Amino acid sequence: MTRASPTARRTGGIRPGCRRIRTTRGDRALPPHDHWERGLRAGGFARVAGLDEAGRGPLAGPVSAAAVILDPEDVPDGIDDSKAMSPAAREAVCAAVLARALAVGVGFATAAEIDAVNIRQATFAAMRRAVRALSLAPDHLLIDGRDVPPGLPCPARALVKGDSLSVSIAAASVVAKVVRDRLMVRLDASHPAYGFGIHKGYPTAAHRAALVGLGPTPFHRLSFGSLARRDDGQS
Repeated sequence: MTRASPTARRTGGIRPGCRRIRTTRGDRALPPHDHWERGLRAGGFARVAGLDEAGRGPLAGPVSAAAVILDPEDVPDGIDDSKAMSPAAREAVCAAVLARALAVGVGFATAAEIDAVNIRQATFAAMRRAVRALSLAPDHLLIDGRDVPPGLPCPARALVKGDSLSVSIAAASVVAKVVRDRLMVRLDASHPAYGFGIHKGYPTAAHRAALVGLGPTPFHRLSFGSLARRDDGQS
């Protein structure tokens, strides 16, 4: 890769003076754009990967992460923050990203890992695994959130609400969500009484009722909320 100039490195590859991009049109949010990616490529970072997670909040199942290097000449239509999309739209966009991106990597951290190290550190582990799973080495990472996980192999920048700002992060958010949802549907086949295929492990009333009646499975996060209190004998 071409080395970035000292100025580009200090600014994360974004050229000074780049104007701020509007993220709304009236009251409607604009879809994620490639402003950050273009700035980084202009600074010498040819392969820019978006990195995001899914499944931090559920009571069951893993936390997943995806890293995506989009082809700047072939960005699929319809990419958006996964939370703003219907399940059908996410599936369609995920298929397009998997077929047309330069590289896609996925990583997971299990419920047992989450219990052992906490959700923040487990999420970082899943993100590192997703980056390592890329078939092409990224030159720079754009990450949704406030934190850059330790141990990444290249420079990185965290963007608050990055899945609504960067098209690469948004693509990663869709892949991470879809692959995790598919896994929870498979868990539903082996544990149908819990409704994993419907709520995907999130703490709905039906999920909590199943836990009261049946107790946790090996896929539940015993360190989370009422499950932690139950495990401590407090409820």
